[in-house]
Amino acid sequence: MTDTKDYINVAVCGAHMAGLPLNPQLTSLGGEFVAATSTAPNYRLYKLNGFTPARPGLLRVINGGVAIELEVWRLPVENYGKFVSGVPAPLGFGTITLADGSTVNGFLCEHYATLNAIDISHLDGWRGYLQDHAG
Repeated sequence: MTDTKDYINVAVCGAHMAGLPLNPQLTSLGGEFVAATSTAPNYRLYKLNGFTPARPGLLRVINGGVAIELEVWRLPVENYGKFVSGVPAPLGFGTITLADGSTVNGFLCEHYATLNAIDISHLDGWRGYLQDHAG
Protein backbone atom coordinates (compact mmCIF):
# COMPACT_ATOMS: atom_id res chain seq x y z
CA MET A 1 0.00 0.00 0.00
CA THR A 2 1.20 3.49 -0.84
CA ASP A 3 2.10 5.86 1.99
CA THR A 4 -0.66 8.51 1.97
CA LYS A 5 1.66 11.08 3.60
CA ASP A 6 3.24 11.54 0.17
CA TYR A 7 -0.08 12.51 -1.44
CA ILE A 8 -2.53 15.41 -1.39
CA ASN A 9 -6.22 14.78 -1.96
CA VAL A 10 -7.85 16.92 -4.65
CA ALA A 11 -11.57 17.33 -5.35
CA VAL A 12 -12.63 17.64 -8.99
CA CYS A 13 -16.17 18.36 -10.11
CA GLY A 14 -15.97 18.75 -13.90
CA ALA A 15 -13.79 18.00 -16.91
CA HIS A 16 -11.07 16.44 -14.71
CA MET A 17 -13.36 13.63 -13.52
CA ALA A 18 -12.68 10.03 -14.60
CA GLY A 19 -13.33 9.46 -18.30
CA LEU A 20 -13.72 13.17 -19.09
CA PRO A 21 -11.45 15.25 -21.38
CA LEU A 22 -9.11 16.77 -18.77
CA ASN A 23 -8.69 13.67 -16.60
CA PRO A 24 -5.33 12.89 -18.28
CA GLN A 25 -3.96 16.04 -16.61
CA LEU A 26 -4.42 14.20 -13.29
CA THR A 27 -3.38 10.72 -14.38
CA SER A 28 -0.26 11.93 -16.21
CA LEU A 29 0.90 13.46 -12.91
CA GLY A 30 0.36 10.20 -11.01
CA GLY A 31 -3.17 10.99 -9.87
CA GLU A 32 -5.15 8.10 -8.41
CA PHE A 33 -8.91 7.91 -7.94
CA VAL A 34 -9.96 7.85 -4.26
CA ALA A 35 -13.76 8.15 -4.16
CA ALA A 36 -16.93 9.51 -5.70
CA THR A 37 -18.75 11.67 -3.16
CA SER A 38 -20.44 15.04 -2.89
CA THR A 39 -20.00 18.39 -1.24
CA ALA A 40 -21.83 19.48 1.86
CA PRO A 41 -25.11 21.21 0.86
CA ASN A 42 -23.48 24.66 0.70
CA TYR A 43 -22.61 24.97 -2.98
CA ARG A 44 -23.96 25.93 -6.41
CA LEU A 45 -22.62 24.65 -9.73
CA TYR A 46 -22.51 26.75 -12.91
CA LYS A 47 -21.74 25.93 -16.53
CA LEU A 48 -19.09 28.54 -17.27
CA ASN A 49 -18.77 30.42 -20.56
CA GLY A 50 -15.67 30.47 -22.73
CA PHE A 51 -14.08 27.09 -21.97
CA THR A 52 -13.22 24.30 -24.40
CA PRO A 53 -13.76 21.66 -23.25
CA ALA A 54 -16.76 22.94 -21.29
CA ARG A 55 -16.19 23.31 -17.55
CA PRO A 56 -18.26 24.01 -14.48
CA GLY A 57 -17.58 26.43 -11.67
CA LEU A 58 -18.26 25.42 -8.06
CA LEU A 59 -19.22 28.27 -5.74
CA ARG A 60 -19.77 28.13 -2.00
CA VAL A 61 -22.91 30.03 -0.98
CA ILE A 62 -24.50 31.15 2.27
CA ASN A 63 -28.10 30.48 1.21
CA GLY A 64 -29.69 28.13 -1.31
CA GLY A 65 -26.85 25.65 -1.51
CA VAL A 66 -27.12 22.02 -2.53
CA ALA A 67 -24.82 19.00 -2.47
CA ILE A 68 -22.81 18.67 -5.70
CA GLU A 69 -21.35 15.36 -6.87
CA LEU A 70 -17.59 15.25 -7.27
CA GLU A 71 -14.60 12.95 -7.21
CA VAL A 72 -11.63 12.92 -4.88
CA TRP A 73 -8.27 12.07 -6.42
CA ARG A 74 -4.87 12.00 -4.82
CA LEU A 75 -1.79 13.49 -6.37
CA PRO A 76 1.83 12.93 -5.38
CA VAL A 77 2.95 15.93 -3.33
CA GLU A 78 5.72 16.71 -5.81
CA ASN A 79 3.15 17.12 -8.64
CA TYR A 80 0.49 19.11 -6.79
CA GLY A 81 2.01 22.53 -7.57
CA LYS A 82 2.38 21.69 -11.24
CA PHE A 83 -1.30 20.71 -11.41
CA VAL A 84 -2.60 23.75 -9.51
CA SER A 85 -0.41 26.20 -11.44
CA GLY A 86 -2.15 25.19 -14.67
CA VAL A 87 -5.64 26.10 -13.45
CA PRO A 88 -6.99 29.05 -15.47
CA ALA A 89 -8.97 31.93 -13.97
CA PRO A 90 -11.76 32.26 -12.96
CA LEU A 91 -11.11 28.81 -11.52
CA GLY A 92 -8.83 28.38 -8.57
CA PHE A 93 -8.13 26.10 -5.64
CA GLY A 94 -9.56 26.31 -2.16
CA THR A 95 -11.02 24.22 0.64
CA ILE A 96 -14.19 22.27 -0.11
CA THR A 97 -16.35 20.74 2.62
CA LEU A 98 -17.56 17.26 1.74
CA ALA A 99 -20.86 15.60 2.68
CA ASP A 100 -19.23 13.83 5.65
CA GLY A 101 -17.91 17.14 7.05
CA SER A 102 -14.29 16.51 6.08
CA THR A 103 -12.44 19.03 3.91
CA VAL A 104 -10.30 18.64 0.81
CA ASN A 105 -8.47 20.94 -1.59
CA GLY A 106 -10.32 21.39 -4.82
CA PHE A 107 -11.59 23.48 -7.69
CA LEU A 108 -13.63 26.56 -6.82
CA CYS A 109 -14.81 29.43 -8.99
CA GLU A 110 -14.63 33.18 -8.51
CA HIS A 111 -18.09 34.69 -8.02
CA TYR A 112 -17.91 37.16 -10.92
CA ALA A 113 -17.78 34.30 -13.46
CA THR A 114 -21.09 32.90 -12.26
CA LEU A 115 -22.96 36.13 -12.98
CA ASN A 116 -23.22 35.33 -16.71
CA ALA A 117 -23.18 31.54 -16.35
CA ILE A 118 -25.96 28.94 -16.29
CA ASP A 119 -26.84 27.57 -12.84
CA ILE A 120 -26.88 23.77 -13.22
CA SER A 121 -27.05 22.92 -9.52
CA HIS A 122 -30.41 21.16 -9.95
CA LEU A 123 -28.64 18.48 -12.05
CA ASP A 124 -26.59 17.35 -9.00
CA GLY A 125 -23.24 17.65 -10.73
CA TRP A 126 -21.30 17.85 -13.96
CA ARG A 127 -22.12 14.31 -15.06
CA GLY A 128 -25.81 15.13 -14.59
CA TYR A 129 -25.35 18.19 -16.80
CA LEU A 130 -23.54 16.17 -19.48
CA GLN A 131 -26.25 13.52 -19.44
CA ASP A 132 -28.98 16.16 -19.64
CA HIS A 133 -27.25 17.79 -22.64
CA ALA A 134 -26.17 14.62 -24.48
CA GLY A 135 -27.03 14.20 -28.10
